[in-house]
Amino acid sequence: MTCIHWRWRVATTQREFDDAARIRWAVFGGEMGLLSEQSAVARREMTPIDTLDTTAHLLVYAGSEAVAAMRVALPNAEVAANLGVRLGLEMEQRVDLSGMLQPGRVFAEPSRFCVLPEWRRTEAVTWLLAAMYTESRRRGVTHWIASANLETDSPEDALLSWQVAARRGWLSPHWRVNVPDPWQAPVHPRSPFYTQEERAKAAQGLLDELRLPRSPSLFARTMGARFISQPLYDAYFRWFTLPLVMSLDEIPAESLARFDVLEHAVNSAA
Repeated sequence: MTCIHWRWRVATTQREFDDAARIRWAVFGGEMGLLSEQSAVARREMTPIDTLDTTAHLLVYAGSEAVAAMRVALPNAEVAANLGVRLGLEMEQRVDLSGMLQPGRVFAEPSRFCVLPEWRRTEAVTWLLAAMYTESRRRGVTHWIASANLETDSPEDALLSWQVAARRGWLSPHWRVNVPDPWQAPVHPRSPFYTQEERAKAAQGLLDELRLPRSPSLFARTMGARFISQPLYDAYFRWFTLPLVMSLDEIPAESLARFDVLEHAVNSAA
C-alpha cells in the first residue's frame, strides 16, 4: 500500500452516493451488527438526512476503491420548521443546543464517520479528517457539533468512558448540554467495552490506566474536540455516544500541517 494514489471528493454522482452507503453498511451493519436485518437486503445505510441539499457526503478513495466515508450536515430550514428547532440538525432531536447558538457561529454536524477495517491503519483516516475540515471551511462552518461512538450499549461502561475523558481534561470548559435518561438502553447489555479488570481499576480511582474508545479519542487528539455532556443513548444504532463540540479555529497545529501536506500532494499531482 506504499504507492497508493489517495484522493477525497464530495459525492455528486449516483455511484459516489452508493459508495458512501455501502461503506456505511459494511461498518455499521456488517462489521458492528448495529443495523436491522431489513437494511441487509441491499447492504446500504441511508436516512432522510442524506437526501437534503444541505448535506455533503465525503469520500476517500485509495486508487479507484472507496475506503472511507462520512457526511457533514449543515443547518436546514425545512427540518428546523418541521421539528420546531433552531438549526435543523439531527442532534437537536435529542439535546437542546440553544445555549450554544450565538451570532457568527455556523454549526454543522459531521456523522457516519467510517473507514473500512482493512484501511484503518493507513492514511485513509487522515484524508477523511482533512476532507471534513476543508469542505467545512469552504462552506463557512465555524463549529462542529457531533456525537462520538462509545462502542458499547452498557450504561456503566459509557459513563466510565466519560469519566476517563474528564480525567484527560477533554470536557468543554464553555458548554454543557443535558441528555435524556437512557431508558431505551438494554437491561442486559450485549456489548461491554471495559473488562472486569478495568472496572476494578476504575473502582480504585486508576482512571489513567483505562482505554478510551477509538472515536472520541481520535476527535479529541486530532481535532481538538471537547465533550459537552454525559453519554447519550442512540436508539437508531442502539449504542451510547458522547456529544462533543469542535471549533475549526482550534484544530491542533499538527493536524492542520498534516492537512496542508495532503492538499499540496493533491495539487502537485493535478
